[in-house]
Amino acid sequence: MANERRVPMRILAIGAHPDDIEAGCGGTLLKYAQKGHRIFLMVMTAGDKGGSGGVRKREQEQSAKQLRAEKIFWGGYEDTAVPMGRELIQEIEEVVKEVEPHFIFSHYHDDTHQDHRNLAMSTITATRYTKNVLFYEGPTTQNFSPTVFVDIDQVVEEKVKSIEAHASQVKKTNIEDLSIVDVIRAGAHFRGIQGRVKNAEGFVPLRLFINIGL
Repeated sequence: MANERRVPMRILAIGAHPDDIEAGCGGTLLKYAQKGHRIFLMVMTAGDKGGSGGVRKREQEQSAKQLRAEKIFWGGYEDTAVPMGRELIQEIEEVVKEVEPHFIFSHYHDDTHQDHRNLAMSTITATRYTKNVLFYEGPTTQNFSPTVFVDIDQVVEEKVKSIEAHASQVKKTNIEDLSIVDVIRAGAHFRGIQGRVKNAEGFVPLRLFINIGL
C-alpha cells in the first residue's frame, strides 16, 4: 500500500579513529538519519596518537549526536596498532550480528595509514554476509575511483559541524594553511563535480544491491 510505513534501515559505519567516519561518509549518514533510518558507529581506537584519547572519545560522542547515531561501538585498540586478522574480524562480526545492518560503510583498503588498511581488509571478511558494503575515502586514501555517489549538498554544512566537533583535530592536516574543514569542503566539491552535482561523497562498492521495489 502507498501509505504503508517503511521499516527503518540500520546503517553501520566503521572507522579506525574518531573523525574518520565523519570525513568519509558523514554526509551520507546525515541523509539516512534525516529519513528516519538508524545509525550506528564502530570506532576501533580512541585516536590517542593524535591527542588525548579521553578528549577524542568525548569529541566522537559529541559528533555522534550530530549524526543522530544511536550507539558507538568502541574497539579498544591502540592507535596505529589496529591488527589485521582473526581478532579484529571477530570483533566486527559481533557488531554486525548485533546491528544486522542493511548498509555498511568502511575504509578503502589502499591507504597510507596501516590502521585504515588493516581495518578495511578485515571488514571485507567480517561483512561477507552483508548485502551492501561500500568503502569511503579519507585524506590518506590512495587510488580511489568511486563509482557510487551520494549528493550531500543539502547536508554539507551539517557534515562540517560534525567534523568541527573534533576540535582537537581540525588544524592537523600537515598541509600549510588548510584545516580539515577546508580539505572536506574541497573533497565534497571534487566528488560532486565527478557526480555532476555541487557536493557529493564517493564510494567504491564491495557489494551493492539495487533494490527494485513496488
